[in-house]
Amino acid sequence: MEFDLKTIEALAPDQASLSAASKLTKRSNWPRLEKNEQQALIWGECQGSGSNPYRVVVDTGDHGYKCTCPSRKFPCKHTLALMWIAATAPASFAPIEATPEWVNDWLGRRRKTTSQPAGPAPGAAAKSIDDALQPDEAAVVEDAAAVERREVAQRKRAQETRSAVSAALDELDQWIADQLRLGLSGFVDASSERCRRIAARLVDLKATALAGRIDEIPSRLMALRSEERPDAAIRELGKLVLLAKAWRSEPDDPELKRLVSTSETREQILANPDARQVESHWEVLGEKIETRRDGLVSHSTWLLDLNSVTPKFALLLDYFPASAGRRSNAFAPGDRFNARLVFYPSRAPLRALVAERIGDVTSGAAWPDFGALKDPLAARASQQDGAPWLTDNPLILPPGAISLDDRGTAWWQAADDPHGIALPIAGAVDQTLLGIDLGAAAALWNGARLDLLAAQSRFGRLDLS
Repeated sequence: MEFDLKTIEALAPDQASLSAASKLTKRSNWPRLEKNEQQALIWGECQGSGSNPYRVVVDTGDHGYKCTCPSRKFPCKHTLALMWIAATAPASFAPIEATPEWVNDWLGRRRKTTSQPAGPAPGAAAKSIDDALQPDEAAVVEDAAAVERREVAQRKRAQETRSAVSAALDELDQWIADQLRLGLSGFVDASSERCRRIAARLVDLKATALAGRIDEIPSRLMALRSEERPDAAIRELGKLVLLAKAWRSEPDDPELKRLVSTSETREQILANPDARQVESHWEVLGEKIETRRDGLVSHSTWLLDLNSVTPKFALLLDYFPASAGRRSNAFAPGDRFNARLVFYPSRAPLRALVAERIGDVTSGAAWPDFGALKDPLAARASQQDGAPWLTDNPLILPPGAISLDDRGTAWWQAADDPHGIALPIAGAVDQTLLGIDLGAAAALWNGARLDLLAAQSRFGRLDLS
C-alpha cells in the first residue's frame, strides 16, 4: 500500500494540480484518514469551503480513485493530496476492518462496471462466455483480458509520454538558443523568471525531472560571485544540451528517463535483476537538505564504502513536501552500519536504496587509507566522460588545510603541494577550522565550489555538512 512522489507526479494532470495538492497535505485538512490493508484501500474526508467535507477513496493496488468534489481534473487535488499523505506519512491512516458504506458503494459500482461480461443482453437465447465456462475458467479469461487491456494502455501512455518529452526537448533547445542569442549577462540577471517559464512548459510536456533541474539553476548561479556566473551559466546550459542529446539517442535508458521525465519506484529498483547490489560497511558522511522552488524538500544522505580500496560512495535521496516540516533522520553523520544497498541503474551509480540493514549502528574514528590521492578531481573527470550532465560529484580530498583569501572566500589547499591544487569552498566556514591540518576530507564538487561533508583531523572526525 505504498505510494511514492514520482508516481503521484506522473498521475497528476498538470503542475497546478500537484501544487494545489501539496497545500492540502496538512493533517488539519483531513478530519478522517483511514485504510483497509486487506482490500488495499485508503480513504479520507477533506474539509473544503463548504459545510460537508469531500470524500476521497483510492485503490492503492491499481490507483483507481473517487472524489465527491466537482473538479473536472482527474485525479483532482484532493485525490493527489490523499496519495501524497500515503507516500509521506502513512502512519496518519487509522486501520479499519469495516469499510464505510460510501466506500462500499464505490467498490460495488466499480466491480459491476469492470466485470460486466460482453455478449447478448440478459434474457437472450445465446449464452455469454461466463455462462459457457466454469467459474475458475471465467476468472482466468477475465484476468487475461484485463492484463492485456492494462498492457495496451501502458504502451499507449509510454508512447504519449515519449512524444511529449521529445516535444519538450525541442522547446528546450530553442529556449537555450534564445538565451545565447540574447546574451548571458541578461540571462543571469533574469534567470529566475526565464527558468521558471520554461520549467512550467516542460512540466506540461511531462519532462518533470528536467523541469525541476532547470528551476534550480538560479539558486546555483546566485551562490557564486557575480563574475563567475556567466561561466557557470554556460556549464549549466551545456549540460542540458548534452542530456537532451543523450535522451534522443536512448529514450528508454533508465538513467536518462529518470533525469528527464520520471523515476522508477522503490519496488521497481529492488525487483530489477540488473540493478547493482553492494553489501558492505558504510559510514554516513553527511547530508544536504534543500528546499526546492516546486515546494518539495530534497534530502540527500551521502555514504562512504569503508570496505572499498578506492573511494566509493552512495547517495540516499528522498523528497517530501515542505509543508510537512522536517522529518526525523534514519541516520546521523558519523554513523556506521552494515547494509546491502541496491543502486539505481546508471553510468556512474551513486543513488541507492537500503535494501537490508545488518546489525546495529556503530561509530568509528579513522577512514580507510585509500592510498595516494594526488589528484582528487581525477574521479570526477572520469565520471564526466561517461555522464557529462552530472552536477555534484563526491570525492575524498588528500591531506590539506582551509584558509581564507583577501575577499573572504574559503579555500581548501593540499598540504604537500602549497603552490598546486586549491579549490574554493561554498558558503561560510567555521573560523575554528582555519589552519587545522586535515588528514582527509569528504566533499561534493560541482565544478565551481566544494561543499564539505566531513574531515579527519587530530581532534577526530569533524562534521562539516
